[in-house]
Amino acid sequence: MNSLRNINSDAVLRFGPYAFHLHQRLILEGDRPLRVGGRALDILQVLVERAGSVVSKDALIARVWPTSVVEEINLRVHIAALRRALGDGQNGQRYIVNIPQRGYSFIAPVHRDGTGTPVPVETVHKPQHNLPARLTPVTGRDSIVGSVVRQLPVRRLMTLVGPAGIGKTTVALRVAELLLQHYQDGVWRVDLAAIDDPAQLVEHLSRTLEMDVGTALAQRHALVVLDNCDHLLECCRALVDNLLASAPRLSILATSREPLQAAGETLLRLPALAVPPASAIYSVAEVMDYSAVQLLVSRARARQQGFALRQQDLKAVREICRRLDGLPLAIELAATQIDALALVGVQAQLGNCLQLLTQGRRTALPRHQSLKAALDWSYEQLSPMEQTVLQQLAVFKMAFTLESAIGVISCAVLRPTCLVEIIERLASKSLLSVEQGCGETRYRFLNTTRTYALEKLDHSGYLRAYELRYERYISRARWASAGQVSLQLVE
Repeated sequence: MNSLRNINSDAVLRFGPYAFHLHQRLILEGDRPLRVGGRALDILQVLVERAGSVVSKDALIARVWPTSVVEEINLRVHIAALRRALGDGQNGQRYIVNIPQRGYSFIAPVHRDGTGTPVPVETVHKPQHNLPARLTPVTGRDSIVGSVVRQLPVRRLMTLVGPAGIGKTTVALRVAELLLQHYQDGVWRVDLAAIDDPAQLVEHLSRTLEMDVGTALAQRHALVVLDNCDHLLECCRALVDNLLASAPRLSILATSREPLQAAGETLLRLPALAVPPASAIYSVAEVMDYSAVQLLVSRARARQQGFALRQQDLKAVREICRRLDGLPLAIELAATQIDALALVGVQAQLGNCLQLLTQGRRTALPRHQSLKAALDWSYEQLSPMEQTVLQQLAVFKMAFTLESAIGVISCAVLRPTCLVEIIERLASKSLLSVEQGCGETRYRFLNTTRTYALEKLDHSGYLRAYELRYERYISRARWASAGQVSLQLVE
C-alpha cells in the first residue's frame, strides 16, 4: 500500500461519516470540524494509510515523533483522544482497535477521493493553550503522569505537592500536554511565581487567560494549571473554591509545597526518582533501570557528546543520586558539572553539595535557577520560630521521632506542644518527610535540606551547642536501652 506522502495533497480519505482532508489536516463530520490535535492527526494518518494492517507501537512512535524520545503513555493518550473524537464504539461502529502485544489497527473501510474540495480555513480548529515547548523528555514519571491524566477530569481539583526540586511543574506541564485533546476550551498554565501581592492574583489570572475570570470561565470546558501556589495559599484556596463552584466544567491542577486545603482537593505527593541500591552497582544495564540514573545520564549526554556510563562509574553515579535524594533539579544541576569535573569529581564535591548546585538555569525565575535558590525561597517563607526549629532539627543525622525532637531541642521558649505543631507545619511544607512504620511516626530531612539547615545553624553560632545536646540525648537513650535489656536479663 502506498504511503500517504505519495497521495495527492488534495486527497480526502472517507470512513464512516468522516472526511479526512489531508492537505488541510482537517477531519469533517458533515460540515462540522472535529477537535483533533496535530499529533493525533499524525497517528490517524499512519493508521489509515495501513488500514486493515497492524501497526506496532514502536512504528507509530517512530513515524509520529521521529526526532524525539517519548513515553508510550503519550501514544495511548492520543489514541484515546482519537477514539473519543470519532465516537469509536458508539452504535457498534469501530475504527481503531488494540491488538494485544502487537499494536493498533484501523479496521473501518477507507475510501480515497482525489478531488477533495478545499474547506474554508476559518473552520480549522486552532490549539488553545499557552504551554511552553518541552525540550527534553520527562524521566521516571510515567506512572504518576498517567494517574493524574486519568483522575483529573473526574476529580476536577488535584494538587501536586513536594519539596523544592522534586519536579512538580515538570509533571504538571506533562499532564497538561497529554490532556490538550480532552478539554474543548483549552489548557492554560498560570505561573504564580511571577507575583507576590495576593491582590494581583485575579488580575494575573485574567491577563494570562485573556478573559474575564468572573464570567467567561463559567461555561468553559478547560483545564487551568495553577503553578507555584506556595506563597499565596489563602488566596489560591478562595479562588479555587469560587472557580469550581461557578464553572462546573472546569478542572484545576495546582502545584505547591503544601496543600491548598480547598474543598474537594485530591493530593498527590511526588516521590523522588528511583535510586539504585548498593546491590545494583555491578551492572550498567541494571543501574540504568533506575530513573535517577536515567536522568543523570541523559542530561550528561546532552552536554557531552559521546558520554557513556562505564562499569567503573557505577559506584560514583549511585552515590551522586543517593546524596542528591533523587531530586530531579539537583541531578540536572549536578549533570552540568560532569563535563568539567567528571563523575568522580562531582562525587567528591557532594560534601559541599549546595555550592555544587548553586549554578543552574539562568533563564528561569531566581527561585528556580538553582536548588540553593529554591531552598532560600522556602526558608524565607517560614516564620522566625519555624526557621529556628528547622535549623536545630538538622543535628539529627537520621530519622527522628517527636519524642527525640522534644528531648534535644525543647526549652523554656520552645515548649513541647509548640514544637510538635511547628514540626508538623514543616512537614506539611515539604521541608521534612514523614515515615510511618512499626506504629511510630518518624520525620526525616532530605540530605540537601539538612545540609542547608546545618549551614544556617552554623552561621547562627549555635551549631556546637545543639550538637552537644544531641550527643547527650543519644548517650542517655543508649544507657536507658542498655538498662532495660539488663533488667530483662535479671527477670
